[in-house]
Formats: sequence, C-alpha cells, structure tokens
Amino acid sequence: MYQILLVEDDPQIREVIEDYFSEKGKHFLQLHLARDGYEGLHQIQQSKFDLVLLDIMMPGLDGFALCREIRQKSMIPIVFLTAKNREEDLLYGYQIGCDDYIVKPFSIAALYAKVEALLKRSNGLMGANLLQVGNIRLMPATYEVTVEGTPVLLPPKEYALLKFFMEHKGQVLSRDMILDCIWGYSYTGTDRVVDNHIKKLRKALGKSGALIKTVITRGYRMEEK
Repeated sequence: MYQILLVEDDPQIREVIEDYFSEKGKHFLQLHLARDGYEGLHQIQQSKFDLVLLDIMMPGLDGFALCREIRQKSMIPIVFLTAKNREEDLLYGYQIGCDDYIVKPFSIAALYAKVEALLKRSNGLMGANLLQVGNIRLMPATYEVTVEGTPVLLPPKEYALLKFFMEHKGQVLSRDMILDCIWGYSYTGTDRVVDNHIKKLRKALGKSGALIKTVITRGYRMEEK
C-alpha cells in the first residue's frame, strides 16, 4: 500500500481530500496529514512516503521551501496544490523539483487520477535516477554519493549543489541561478556564499572536484573530464 503525505493548512481541503482518498484508494494507498510545513517536514524525517501533496502558501515553512528540503534527500514525487497560477511560479516549482501542479480550485477526482498515475509511473523506477559524471555517482533515492566507489558524506548544501551540477552537466550555471535553486528566492545574502560552498564541495570530492570548472565572469560548469 502506498503512503501519501498531504501537507495543507486549510482544514476543509484536508477533509475533502482525506474523505475521497480514504474511500477511493482504500485498497491502494494510505493518506497521512500535516497541517503546515514544519509538521510535514517532521513527518518526512520520521517516515517513508511514496508521494507528497504539498500546498505552497503556508505560514512559516512554505511549500517551495519544503520541496527544496525534500529534494536534498529524496526523489519521491511531489505534487503542488496551489492558488498560484502565474507562469513564473509554475516554472520555479518545476525548477526546484516538483513533479506536477494542480491549481485550486481543482477536481478531487482529477487530483486522485494524477496521484495514481504518478505512483504507478514512479513505482520501481527510483533506481533509474542514478546520476554519474566521471567517477562521481549520486543516487537521489538513497542520498548516496561515491567517488571512485568510495562513499563521500556531504552536508545538505554541498549535496544539493552536486546534484544540481550533475543534473545540468555541460551547462554554464550562473551564481544567481544557483542561489535561486539552492538557497531560494528569499535569500538576501551575498552570492559569495556560492563560491564558498563550491570550494568545500570540490575539496570533499578530491581530484574529481576538478570536474566543476569556473567559467570566468559567468559562473560554473560541470564537465565529464
């Protein structure tokens, strides 16, 4: 049975989704509830889920921030439930790792169908998400990084940076782009933080850290060799 987490601060929406999913999916899935982002984060840290339904506009830890937290450790499907339908918001959600959107107000039957399709598509495919560049291998499903077969433990920000570089190998990534995707739009510090964390990442990767190239005045690029 699939384990689904719904993170939604509106009690009426939680109730409607819970009632429908409990009846329609009683032999297929089990729905767990979180009333805000912090409660959702706690449950994710404590339990294993197969999919997360995630409201964006919540007080405290919003959906975008929680999505970034999840993506640092897991590639489980994430569906945003949102009243934000501006193109830039949708693109940003996909950029930080969501799998799909459903805009409020929505059909509960359409939401259920979307969830069912995502679960069936992702079932058994998590192992196919292996990323490899040179001697560096990263498995998002298990948060594992190896260099020449040797495990490397990375802090969350360095892990997120490495994953971002590997997903966009060969592309020049500007500091602003890296800040937006890893630190979020709300970050107000200097872009030097990117340089500092990349320096730490290169050191942790040893000789393979040289695969992350500095592109003068433009940013960084990860190359195969």
